[in-house]
Amino acid sequence: MMVNRYEISEADQAFNPVRLMALAEQKRMAFKEQVTFFSDAGKSRPVFGFKARAVMDLGSGYDITDEAGHQIGFFRKDFGASLLRSTFHIEGPGFSGTGQERSQLVGLLRRFTDLSFLPVHFDFVDAHGQPLFSVERKMSIGDRYNVTVPDRRVDFRVAAAVAVALDALMAR
Repeated sequence: MMVNRYEISEADQAFNPVRLMALAEQKRMAFKEQVTFFSDAGKSRPVFGFKARAVMDLGSGYDITDEAGHQIGFFRKDFGASLLRSTFHIEGPGFSGTGQERSQLVGLLRRFTDLSFLPVHFDFVDAHGQPLFSVERKMSIGDRYNVTVPDRRVDFRVAAAVAVALDALMAR
């Protein structure tokens, strides 16, 4: 009950998990400045993670790193644009883009009501409006997200880290 558990799985056509790719656990009351993903439930090998550049400066962003600690991506929240619907900027090798909540109405309702069942859908696009990846909350017991990555430039670890960060940082 006191831990958020994130399982990143490959899914079949019906979005059922078929293979565990990574796992992370985070204490619910802990600072959300760092999350490490492991290859298995025994946490025997870290495979990627994200970490805040600065704990007190919320606009500084988060570095996404591989198992050796090398940066593979970066994201940050755009607080000005997020007043009406949450907006994030993302960068990785060969791409940069912006992600926003798909629905401004849902974004506003989430801010001013306690309706936790509302869908959380984000679309990330590059500067030309081409899709990088999307994150969609599925209605189920417990939070489940479908992350689709149509752009081959986007490392799945970057998309997975951002999906978990959306959940953790938005206190889902």
